[in-house]
Amino acid sequence: MFSWLGTDDRRRKDPEVFQTVSEGLKKLYKSKLLPLEEHYKFHEFHSPALEDADFDNKPMVLLVGQYSTGKTTFIRYLLEQDFPGMRIGPEPTTDSFIAVMQGDVEGIVPGNALVVDPKKPFRKLNAFGNAFLNRFVCAQLPNPVLESISVIDTPGILSGEKQRISRGYDFAAVLEWFAERVDRIILLFDAHKLDISDEFSEVIKALKNHEDKMRVVLNKADQIETQQLMRVYGALMWSLGKIVNTPEVIRVYIGSFWSHPLLIPDNRKLFEAEEQDLFRDIQSLPRNAALRKLNDLIKRARLAKVHAYIISSLKKEMPSMFGKDNKKKELVNNLGDIYARIEREHQISPGDFPNLRKMQDQLQAQDFSKFQPLKSKLLETVEDMLANDIAQLMVLVRQEESQRPTQMVKGGAFEGTLHGPFGHGYGEGAGEGIDDAEWVVARDKPMYDEIFYTLSPVDGKITGANAKKEMVRSKLPNTVLGKIWKLADIDKDGMLDDEEFALANHLIKVKLEGHELPNELPSHLLPPSKRKITE
Repeated sequence: MFSWLGTDDRRRKDPEVFQTVSEGLKKLYKSKLLPLEEHYKFHEFHSPALEDADFDNKPMVLLVGQYSTGKTTFIRYLLEQDFPGMRIGPEPTTDSFIAVMQGDVEGIVPGNALVVDPKKPFRKLNAFGNAFLNRFVCAQLPNPVLESISVIDTPGILSGEKQRISRGYDFAAVLEWFAERVDRIILLFDAHKLDISDEFSEVIKALKNHEDKMRVVLNKADQIETQQLMRVYGALMWSLGKIVNTPEVIRVYIGSFWSHPLLIPDNRKLFEAEEQDLFRDIQSLPRNAALRKLNDLIKRARLAKVHAYIISSLKKEMPSMFGKDNKKKELVNNLGDIYARIEREHQISPGDFPNLRKMQDQLQAQDFSKFQPLKSKLLETVEDMLANDIAQLMVLVRQEESQRPTQMVKGGAFEGTLHGPFGHGYGEGAGEGIDDAEWVVARDKPMYDEIFYTLSPVDGKITGANAKKEMVRSKLPNTVLGKIWKLADIDKDGMLDDEEFALANHLIKVKLEGHELPNELPSHLLPPSKRKITE
């Protein structure tokens, strides 16, 4: 009897059930977070409302950098083909934001048409006006890389006050809008031009809350000698340390991202290793896309909660009749004290609060009498979402990851080094001798045999204890030597014959030269007499 009385309580306590992460994010946002945002004018202060396309779109990579740092060339390098609207040159050539996306036919969609397309995640960009939309296009083309990710090319950042004013729109605000929605932000630097202009500094500061998405590429590094490259790298880290206020160092990838011959090939191996690391990072984006969207929704919910407390506190302090203007000025000037009080009363981290100076500027143009008082039910709904529904979505994210085949970016430059002799590390380390007819260990076996016969072999084999005495001379840790032993003791009898001992020494040499050991012994390293055992 009267069971309906507890229905609302049960509904709030029981997390909702969703079929997919994308569907869950959409429902949670529309039913629980959006009402709080609308009630406290969140969209006028921080970020426009999210739409379905924001949850459904492919992972996006945003390229940012000063002019002539190789942003457009970098995209051309990844895709291995030209895209519509592409212009490359030493002067500032890219004067538009270009969203490079998958399409059945090559073509360009202008900005004004883009912002009315419900299938594209750009509808809210119409708030930046025609000055921006005339400088925004979508280049569509069929390309295997673009089946998994989209890339945003941006205008080269210039130095000087004049260029910033002449854009006609708030460049830093547009980049901040993109930064909230993309999965990776790549800052490109030219090894010859490390000066960070005023506008570039302003842009990096605008990306302040997205350091987890930021990576740095030091491009055109093949044009300078090794000693100069060390100095340039140090100078870049010093410059970034002054602007990016994080205790962690941003990951910097060094290389030359175009398809021309290296001018100074001394650091070829370094460039290849760095390129592979960067490619792995980009290739992981589709797999981590759902988790990134979930993370961004949590960040947005935390900011919306704090915003609600700020607006309701300002409303509470306002007089009902006289002296509103003076009180408004006083409240704006003392906003820092209001932040501190909210932080104490609601146990909120200082990092969750919006930028103080920016908030003060925005409040100047607002009518405080139209602000809403604190509505506990809206905040409780968001708290419930963060405490219960998000936890359920986290489980669903892991389930989707395990059920789907490995999602990776394919095609273009990502395919070039996967197979054949030009794969990273092919023929090096444990891969040395992979194409040789003879056993590669045989080259140094006479030297290893001399050591072997000093270790008192019995019936052609030495014990583990005697092998250990020799192997520890390498000064490698026991964990590494233990792995080498497992790989070299092919017949698993706890002893080593002359071939197995030679193999163990070969693997020690591989490790001492800085290469990784394989988890399983490659077939070309099997001693000739043992190849029948493993078949």
